[in-house]
Amino acid sequence: MPGSANLNIMLKAARKAGRSLVKDFREVENLQVSMKGAGDFVSRADLAAEKILKEELMGARPTYGWLAEEGGEEPGEDPTRRWIVDPLDGTTNFLHGLPHWAISIALEHKGRVVAGVIYDAAKDEMFFAEKGEGAWMNDQRLRVSGRGKMIESIFATGLPYGGRADLPETLKDLARLLPACAGVRRWGAAALDMAYVAAGRYDGFWERRLNAWDLAAGVVIVREAGGMIEPLAEGGDILADGEVICANEAVFDKFSKVIRG
Repeated sequence: MPGSANLNIMLKAARKAGRSLVKDFREVENLQVSMKGAGDFVSRADLAAEKILKEELMGARPTYGWLAEEGGEEPGEDPTRRWIVDPLDGTTNFLHGLPHWAISIALEHKGRVVAGVIYDAAKDEMFFAEKGEGAWMNDQRLRVSGRGKMIESIFATGLPYGGRADLPETLKDLARLLPACAGVRRWGAAALDMAYVAAGRYDGFWERRLNAWDLAAGVVIVREAGGMIEPLAEGGDILADGEVICANEAVFDKFSKVIRG
């Protein structure tokens, strides 16, 4: 499964940043039980991972634009291409010593995501895809699940916290969905939720109030695994709105009808 030069750059960058985060994660597992806590340490780990990613990606493609969680947006000499990067999706899990977090890297060309990498370094699972070339996890081809019955399907989402304004809307979603399905999971890393839909582990995923770097890599990975993915608001824009709904094709219409009310 040979990839393009750009994809190979992305995979190499993800592995390098992943080694740094795994090393720091071992320290967090000790720090998170201390009175002082691990918040500042995790912030440093996040920034260190982004620095590695920027050096690798921009070093290889210095004319591309850049959009990342910590470093913000920088236009490139080439206005048609940019990297969209989240160095640590699932920061709260990382902070608490939970091994469920990921590095997310996407390449956007003329407003469309054409390649994506989501690396779960704690489990050494590398999810990746390029437009028209299929989706993969390590050396295994990915396909969304084939379940078509809602009552047999498992879905994932994020639950609002800290007084976020979208809590009432999400509670209404759950009130409609929970009686109709086999369960809902909330694992705290949107990039991995989308990768798991692509891998057939979840049958669908939806969430509001995300950022472009949470979503971009997952968009192409889900599509290339045969999944359907749309903005939550029909006619919207996934990356601009920060809202998404995706699922296998067999269950998508039923699932989206429940979520969209």
